[in-house]
Amino acid sequence: MEANTLYPKIYNLSNLILAWREARKGKTRKAYVVEFEPNLLENLLKLQEELKNQTYRPEPLKTFILRDPKTRKISKSAFCDRIIHHALVRLIEPIFDKGFIYGSCANRKGKGNLFAIKRFELFKRKVTNNLKTEAFCLKADIKHYFDEVKHEVLIKIIRRKISDEKVIWLIKQILNNLPVAIGGDGAFYKKGMPLGNLTSQFFANVYLHELDYFVKHKLKAKYYIRYVDDFVILHKNKEQLGIWKQEINDFLKSELKLELHPEKSKIVSLSRGIDFVGFRNFYYYKSLRKRNMEKILIKINQSEKGEICYEKLMESFHGWKAYAKWADSYKLIREIERNFRLKYATK
Repeated sequence: MEANTLYPKIYNLSNLILAWREARKGKTRKAYVVEFEPNLLENLLKLQEELKNQTYRPEPLKTFILRDPKTRKISKSAFCDRIIHHALVRLIEPIFDKGFIYGSCANRKGKGNLFAIKRFELFKRKVTNNLKTEAFCLKADIKHYFDEVKHEVLIKIIRRKISDEKVIWLIKQILNNLPVAIGGDGAFYKKGMPLGNLTSQFFANVYLHELDYFVKHKLKAKYYIRYVDDFVILHKNKEQLGIWKQEINDFLKSELKLELHPEKSKIVSLSRGIDFVGFRNFYYYKSLRKRNMEKILIKINQSEKGEICYEKLMESFHGWKAYAKWADSYKLIREIERNFRLKYATK
């Protein structure tokens, strides 16, 4: 992309309007959306002026703890900042996405966790000669991934495709909306991306595309799938996976300043079942992970306490049911549906 031609497209009013529409999807009743929209044009023109003059500064993040049931720290951007995130990603995502590997499954159009699980099924059959022979899986997780992404490394990667310095400036404004970290040596440095931001999801793929390229083109691993910071490699030879595991960890440390999670990165036989994208995948069937079963039970409990409305509960249930159907979970779904009928028969 030529220098100085991309940035004006980001703050173009038509792009900001499209970004606003994307940012409000599914949130039209939220107070912050309702407050923003009576003066919609005025607010968008204000954002446009701030971007044009490079006076834009994100508002402080609002951080809260989410337990679903895994405990995660979510940092929420102000609605006006989320419009900026969409405006940026709308323009730069196509530049990067066309270079991503096919097996990068998270936060990409036409892909997702069900795409990842179908690909896992395909690879499982190929590597086991249609389930006739034994094979192994390197199931790996990157340690504290979102907290450890180094801004300097990410910007260096982005500069390979983006030469417009004003776009780089905007990206830095978004990345720097976090406290500066202090290292063990007492030095200040910038790292981390907040969970919950659209830009964080996109930059996560940009950063780990370096790993994808290394695994696919340097190691030449044929059966590789990545979903955010979780990835699997299937192979007939357990020793080969052990060699690749060490080479991957060395690459992560030297090039991306990351490392594999020592407890969560293991080589196991496919016959033992592999935890991946919410399912435990065995040779002939797959089951829901306990955490995913607990999610809907938590929603039901919240509804009983009056913390969420019946409509919100049903929305969550139908989404969970569509997901759960991909596992061998017929009896579980029927049991939960039966409990629904008993508790909400009068609704």
